[in-house]
Amino acid sequence: GEIVERLGGARGDTTAFFAFADTVATRRYGHAETGHGWLGIRFQARPGDAPSEVLIYAELFDSTAVMQQEALGVLGVNLVHAALFHHADPATLIAGLLDDLGRVRAEVGMIKFSGAAFAGVDNRLMSLQLVEQGLTDVAMFTAAGEVVQPAEVLHRKPVLVVRGHFRPVTRRTLDIVERAGAQFRREPAVDGQEPLVLMEMTLRSLTSGAGVDHADFLARADILGELGVNILISRFTEYYRLAEYLVGATTGMIGIGLDLLSLRELADEQHFRELPGGIIESTGRLFKRSVKMFVYPTRNPVTGEVYTLDGAPVPPPWNHLRDLLVHLGRIEPIREYSAECLSISGPDVLARIQRGDPSWEAMVPAPAVKTIKAKNLFGYTPGADDPRATISTPAAPAPSGRPRHGGQP
Repeated sequence: GEIVERLGGARGDTTAFFAFADTVATRRYGHAETGHGWLGIRFQARPGDAPSEVLIYAELFDSTAVMQQEALGVLGVNLVHAALFHHADPATLIAGLLDDLGRVRAEVGMIKFSGAAFAGVDNRLMSLQLVEQGLTDVAMFTAAGEVVQPAEVLHRKPVLVVRGHFRPVTRRTLDIVERAGAQFRREPAVDGQEPLVLMEMTLRSLTSGAGVDHADFLARADILGELGVNILISRFTEYYRLAEYLVGATTGMIGIGLDLLSLRELADEQHFRELPGGIIESTGRLFKRSVKMFVYPTRNPVTGEVYTLDGAPVPPPWNHLRDLLVHLGRIEPIREYSAECLSISGPDVLARIQRGDPSWEAMVPAPAVKTIKAKNLFGYTPGADDPRATISTPAAPAPSGRPRHGGQP
């Protein structure tokens, strides 16, 4: 404002003005914490334009305050240069922020674009760009689409996270969230607090042979937003890496809701080959401090039998690990659930949408159905859901009495 007031009359027709500011704390002597804080630039893309803005949150990892100050200077220059010369291409702007620094010295955990130069920019997609381009491991935005700094939102809160492809989100997914949340709230460590619920998508779940499909990502985000949940994007393929991040971001208890088939991945050694201690090390890193898993049952699609955590057959010696974790209270079966949701499968729902089988609508939450139809998402074609074209699938028999525990799921 001062620049425009003092210089606008004399130079406003020929000069584009900008203002840069930061508020960052470097590490203190004798302490190992990272430097962290906010940097921003407000600028005119052309002389006389309404102002635009880029705001970022950064962390600095150098071992001394002086080195962190130097890294901050480089990052600030990169931000100014990128905003003034690459604002027409936000992806290129993001790519230049860590020039001459790299992830060893700094990371950018949040970015927000606003103003005239970024009128068509979706900040949710820019959050994905931060993760996709490797400037951070995690990005987060709210159901309303507002990008946030994850550690600030997670601070001291109990957190319940459910991982998925959400292509599309199904009633089964929401049943996992609801049932796991009910048991999570009863934990003594939660102590009546309302947990922060996160739906997590990994970069791997967003990547196909052609890379990340941004339109597909926004379709999933639109539906989750309609359901009123917060969204986390991460580079964490393994659950133990997700747990380690959350443990570092909050002092509250952490709950993870997942189904029985996903739990079986925890006993697959191929996921832990880079760890010297293999599955034993990954288990220790996953369940350190107050992390607990709530495991949803699954149904055999052929026989209709229901398999639960404490009864599903596990080959030795991993059955002993399962029993130990149950005994220690680190994993717990979800006892109450909607039996009709057990047979719902995300890939099956997607296939029904794409072939015009209207039965998919009963498997998806009503707000998601409305959004899919309104925006023609996931291959939905208006008018294709002709009942005469429906390919019926035999329904799995409903469970009778107590779930059975034998047989392979």
